[in-house]
Amino acid sequence: MHKIYRSAPAYYEVTKPRIQIMLLFTELCAMMVAHKGLPDFRVTCAALLGLALSSGGAAALNMWYDRDIDAQMERTQKRPLPSGLITPLEVLVFGFLLISLSQIVLFVWVNPLTAVLTLLGAFYYVVIYTMWLKRKTPQNIVIGGGAGAFPPLIGWSAVTGQIGLPAIIMFAVIFMWTPPHFWSLALYRSSDYARAGIPMMPVVHGARATKRQSVLYAICLLLTSSLLYFTHTVSSLYLIIASSVGILFIVFTVLTLFEADTTYVWARRTFAYSLFYLPLLFIFMIVSSAI
Repeated sequence: MHKIYRSAPAYYEVTKPRIQIMLLFTELCAMMVAHKGLPDFRVTCAALLGLALSSGGAAALNMWYDRDIDAQMERTQKRPLPSGLITPLEVLVFGFLLISLSQIVLFVWVNPLTAVLTLLGAFYYVVIYTMWLKRKTPQNIVIGGGAGAFPPLIGWSAVTGQIGLPAIIMFAVIFMWTPPHFWSLALYRSSDYARAGIPMMPVVHGARATKRQSVLYAICLLLTSSLLYFTHTVSSLYLIIASSVGILFIVFTVLTLFEADTTYVWARRTFAYSLFYLPLLFIFMIVSSAI
């Protein structure tokens, strides 16, 4: 019992709680947009718990698989597995247990479609991104970004029992947001990724190509986010906000492009802004859907 108590913080850390906050937030936003307000309390709690368990389990399996490269990167070498706080087998069992519990919660208290979508999201993150793409292609973040885009589909289906066009657009928004968000981090962490042998875009194609592609994705993000207005799910207020913050995101990526490849002031600012951009956009989805 003492060992379990002592290991509890490590088990908590392998679920990547900070990333979970964003996943649960976008799920809840999609639920509120679909319902035009706060949905049934029981369904809301069950859907959030189900996704938390599943995403936590997927994160644990990600750390189990990546424990070798985590030990080589400065950003990740203090994680529980490289630090020896818990064993790989314990993390592996813990990950599968969380995902299994998630399926029970969602099948019993939400609906089968939500359970299946949640399982697909976990599979996408663990197998498609972590095991297949991450170490093999510089497009790892582009294709793998779909894993983090599942929560709106999950939230929408939890409330409506189906996948609606607005949810698909929300999925696409997160998908388009992921490359410029993550590449801005990878630009000033490229040596870390190179040391671990991860073929991130700046490592394989250089900073200049990464910055150009970030600008293109920021433009696509602006266009994609605007599409939600034309589903008549949100009001014109959302379109004004989405256009404003989207144009500003493009400006940040362009300023990064004009920055010297050995300087990372605007890369860091773009990363910080990207963390502000997505929550703001989803908050105004809720606000404008209720008007």
